[in-house]
Amino acid sequence: MKLTVWTYEGPPHVGAMRVATAMQGLHYVLHAPQGDTYADLLFTMIERRSKRPPVSYTTFQARDLGGDTANLFRTAAQDACDRFRPEAIIVGASCTAELIQDNPGGLAEALGLPVPVIALDLPSYQRRENFGADETFLQIVRHLARPMARTARVSCNILGPTALGFRHRDDLAEITALLEEMGIEVNLAAPMGARPGDIARMGAAHFNVLLYPETAESAARHCETAFGQPYTRTVPIGVAATRAFIAEVAALAGTARHPDEARLRQPWWAASVDSTYLTGKRVFLFGDATHVIAAARIARDEIGFEVCGMGCYNREQARALRAAAKQFGVEPLITDDYLEVEAAIAALQPELILGTQMERHIGKRLGIPCAVISAPVHVQDFPARHSPQMGFEGANVIFDTWVHPLVMGLEEHLLHMFRDDFEFHDAAGPSHHGGHAPRSLSDAPGALPPHPQDTSERKMPEAPAADSIVWLSDAERELKKIPFFVRGKARRNTENFAAGKGLNEISIDTLYEAKAHYAR
Repeated sequence: MKLTVWTYEGPPHVGAMRVATAMQGLHYVLHAPQGDTYADLLFTMIERRSKRPPVSYTTFQARDLGGDTANLFRTAAQDACDRFRPEAIIVGASCTAELIQDNPGGLAEALGLPVPVIALDLPSYQRRENFGADETFLQIVRHLARPMARTARVSCNILGPTALGFRHRDDLAEITALLEEMGIEVNLAAPMGARPGDIARMGAAHFNVLLYPETAESAARHCETAFGQPYTRTVPIGVAATRAFIAEVAALAGTARHPDEARLRQPWWAASVDSTYLTGKRVFLFGDATHVIAAARIARDEIGFEVCGMGCYNREQARALRAAAKQFGVEPLITDDYLEVEAAIAALQPELILGTQMERHIGKRLGIPCAVISAPVHVQDFPARHSPQMGFEGANVIFDTWVHPLVMGLEEHLLHMFRDDFEFHDAAGPSHHGGHAPRSLSDAPGALPPHPQDTSERKMPEAPAADSIVWLSDAERELKKIPFFVRGKARRNTENFAAGKGLNEISIDTLYEAKAHYAR
């Protein structure tokens, strides 16, 4: 463990909370100190849920450590069963409570509660949130699901959507509608919206649709082995992936019915936009592996961007990310340290970042536009409207979301025309994507404070000092002819070139020499 001001994933018990909160009739008894109740705010404040997660904490304090903390857990478990009357209970310990080794599973089993009790063994110091969600859902399926006769009509289970997931609510609605158009019944969706009694009849479906490998792949593999249920491997994010998903589902279900594509606008929108606006834009992607891999394919194959870098924070999916990065010819970045991500972005200088909430902050700090494609996200990425990432409507949403931070050709033309206006001058930059950020990172409003671990052996790339290089007026005028969304990169490259040549002044000749140098 290490001290940090940001983390991409919480501890495993937060993953278990995501599963419990997504389900109904399930209660989570968590052996944890008083401070760990902060996790409730993730769901009530960020996801805007109208009620608290179904979690009971033992909330022991420092003075309790010299006494019988096990009895605190017994009391909390019994009270939760009596008060909430759940259909099943999951029990576990937070990372702090794990150290006192009270064995919540054994204690709960000894109580003889009248409902199924599922013990979770989540290694808090080796694993993280997504593993916690995946393992929790696997244990629930193992304990509750049973083999049974298949439904009369072809049906499937949809696996993976949880609370606090990036657009999981809307993805579930979109894929459910798509399957119904194909004449396939949804036996159940889980964890989101499922009850323990629903899990018991998982075996009745003919196959499983796996939407999010991070949270349900282990359960899908278990069902394949225990119930003979195959599961889908294609994640339907993007036009090509959605069509491949439909073909895969049709083969599993033995149906020839295909959903209507009349609502799909993304291909024509991408083809009809000013080609100089989209084609060849360099993009860096970071987030969970599933969304990053899907987004990279959309960026290159469906919109015409150039993928200059990609990475993920969840090491369980690192192999898939590395394989995808090899196809794109880029070096994979597997890390959960946001400082490494920021250093990679600063070095690559992409024109667009596709990432998490943290990459949104990094983009603002570096003056690079960013669109969010993956959890973790903040409150603005839980919209009130229907806004999926999956299916054909998801492809439309993705196009709109990614295009918004960039500057349309017409807007660029107008801004150039009115560049001397008080509102649209060059120093102001485009107000909607952080191009207005000061060039000095330390002066940027809301800039992240220096990280306590940001030692001399891992520093951000430094630009030449502003007072050591002077731009001559003819070079400054020529620089302003460059579109402002790449002007910052041109300025940095030219200053680096001049510093390397030992020049203190940049003339128009220096500007074009630098351009020729970096074009080679």
